[in-house]
Amino acid sequence: MPEHRWPRALIFDVDGTLAETEALHLAAFNETFAARGLPWRWSREQYRDLLTTTGGKERISRFLEELGETPDDWPVAALHAEKTRRFGLLLARGIPLRPGIAALVAEARGAGCLLGVATTTTPANVEALCRAAFGVGAGDVFDAVAAGDMVRAKKPAPDVYRLALSMLGVAPGEAVAFEDSRNGVLSARQAGIPVVLSQGIFTQGEAAENPTLQLSCFSDLGGLTGLRTRLGRRTWVAA
Repeated sequence: MPEHRWPRALIFDVDGTLAETEALHLAAFNETFAARGLPWRWSREQYRDLLTTTGGKERISRFLEELGETPDDWPVAALHAEKTRRFGLLLARGIPLRPGIAALVAEARGAGCLLGVATTTTPANVEALCRAAFGVGAGDVFDAVAAGDMVRAKKPAPDVYRLALSMLGVAPGEAVAFEDSRNGVLSARQAGIPVVLSQGIFTQGEAAENPTLQLSCFSDLGGLTGLRTRLGRRTWVAA
């Protein structure tokens, strides 16, 4: 059986991994609440805690439950849609990628690696981020975008990573995941994918849940050569 250079695919989380977007998400939530006349304003610490629940609609629902409210009595989907619109407007002003991400994506693309996304955010947010940070649409950067609303269960369940693998046509051991959070690491690990963790601003200090490799910054990886060296892999064998 022929051997090929490993990995075949890199799969990225989005918020906090590709870019430090969570502060913009927080601002968009608070703008939405204010525009709707709601007396809610999430602090950074409160939002950091809410991030342990994946998915924007799910965070609103959890917040309502903590207030003693029934989420079904509130227009959660409409609030989230408005928040997504406002987030896109904030992103359009521009946002940098996290250090090391642009170089890694460019190197992987040049080496013939497939590139994918496995995220709890919406495809619209992925598109907005790519246009703001890469200057092109998501389809010009990634071969597959697997998003939270496309699967039954969001992270830390493995569903979205399994979907990304299926869309890319690769096996778990042929891919590497890149994450910033505990829930993301759990999701990738349960899907059988080795995972590189570099915590972001809002996830710094979380329990890491045994990533395959943890770095202070993705730029410390050393590109594909560093990835292969650190993870002890050089090739994959075609079935």
